[in-house]
Amino acid sequence: MVAVAGVAGCGTEPVAAGPAPAGSSAETYPVPVQTVRPDEKALRVPTTSDGDTAFTLIGLTTGVDTLIGSHAEYPAKGQFVRVRMSVVNNGRSSASFAARRHVLIDDSRAEHTPDPQAMTIKRQPDVIDLGANVRLEYDVYYDIPKEAKPQALRVFGGPTLTDLKDETGTEIPLAQP
Repeated sequence: MVAVAGVAGCGTEPVAAGPAPAGSSAETYPVPVQTVRPDEKALRVPTTSDGDTAFTLIGLTTGVDTLIGSHAEYPAKGQFVRVRMSVVNNGRSSASFAARRHVLIDDSRAEHTPDPQAMTIKRQPDVIDLGANVRLEYDVYYDIPKEAKPQALRVFGGPTLTDLKDETGTEIPLAQP
């Protein structure tokens, strides 16, 4: 579950994405709990920030042979991997967010970009204007070799004043150490 707590006024403290710290009395939103999809494993990794954007990886599905959309059936060259994530823009203004830019890193450190056909068939977002304090939850699909195991996701939160081209990104392990 992701909780988003706001600070009144224009203070210097950012909006926090993710669960409230232990022992915190911070009020949280009653975001409904969702049942994990039958083929999905719930991820329990800490929320991670890249610039003004906070990412919470919440689900992982591996070993999918075929995707079925409203108008297409699409087989994997290897296996489809689906990462479910929540993204929150903690900035004071909107950000141009490239929802298909994240890179999946497998157990051999090979990098995989989202499969554009799978993303389109599953009608997932591309580039969106993520408003200030807006939360988005969506899936990213990758087609990786059948024997590969997903290890991490490199996420990109959008341009910031210190990284105008958003070149670096932040790597998030798909399991806690």
